[in-house]
Amino acid sequence: MVALSGGVDSAAAAALLVEQGYEVIGIMLRLWADEARGCARENRCCSPEAVEDARRVCQVLNIPFYLLNAEQPFKEIVVDYFVAEYSQCRTPNPCIVCNLRVKFGYLLERALSLDAQYLATGHYARVDKHGETYRLLRGADAQKDQSYVLYALGQDKLRHAFFPLGNLTKAEARATAVSHGLPVAGKAESQEICFLPDGDYRQFLTRWAPLAGRPGPIVDTAGRVVGQHRGLPFYTIGQRHGLGIANPKPLYVVAMNPGNNELVVGPADEVWQGELMAGGVSWVSGKHPDTPARITAKTRYRSPESPATLFVLGGGQAGVVFDQPQRAITPGQAVVFYQGEEVLGGGTIERAAA
Repeated sequence: MVALSGGVDSAAAAALLVEQGYEVIGIMLRLWADEARGCARENRCCSPEAVEDARRVCQVLNIPFYLLNAEQPFKEIVVDYFVAEYSQCRTPNPCIVCNLRVKFGYLLERALSLDAQYLATGHYARVDKHGETYRLLRGADAQKDQSYVLYALGQDKLRHAFFPLGNLTKAEARATAVSHGLPVAGKAESQEICFLPDGDYRQFLTRWAPLAGRPGPIVDTAGRVVGQHRGLPFYTIGQRHGLGIANPKPLYVVAMNPGNNELVVGPADEVWQGELMAGGVSWVSGKHPDTPARITAKTRYRSPESPATLFVLGGGQAGVVFDQPQRAITPGQAVVFYQGEEVLGGGTIERAAA
């Protein structure tokens, strides 16, 4: 079963599998859309245009196409999580939760119930088997590598995961779509959150978490009030613009104090921190490495990997000490641990320290 989005990557993945002789079924999820703004088109992952594109891809490839309604589980699993995290002054990555619990949870269960052996997606990542253990590896194209958002997949998921684009570049994937005559071959890609049609999470939170818009003081690191914020969830660590503060030197968001509803700002050097604590840590192999261990770690999807030392703690927690301070380590984001090409695991950042 191939999870289709109406885009070029999932279409190319389906084409490669057909070319390799697999029996392929194309399936698309109808996901929740913000009806408060008027129409189901607003989830770009399943707009009527995207559905029609996916259907046409399947017609060209001569494979079955199904549209599965997953609005309710998507709302409960992804959207409610997104709102709850922001309401707690954390900055979430909904794609990680969606991959784990919607694509390789809800959808994988249905794939297996139809006797499919694998669920394939258009992710740029790789899976191999080392002895009896499945390993998650970064995609061959460093510019498109998506292993970061898949770190939570364990052995039960990876044994059924198939990433046909793992060894390709984006240009090669697009060329595959062209060579198979797929109608989406020239389609532009979107990297915005699918249920935010205008990309504005602040407006979304205003509708779905009204208490998030509670104003309060902006204070500097010495505790002096320097301005007024519009609601803590509307800001993120490292933010400079939109603070409404007149100051001789630029100020950045360095922390939030939900107890006092305070937004804390400071100079640029206070945005850099060298350590973090992560919770909800999961390990791809099912076992944590002996620590302290030398690793590289990413604290955001688009951030570069940085050398660090990993410490495994009790209660599903881990500590990371970076060789060099990192900018804007943000609670709620994921930290992902690598050794070479292999993803060891990761967790949710709880706090950072200098």
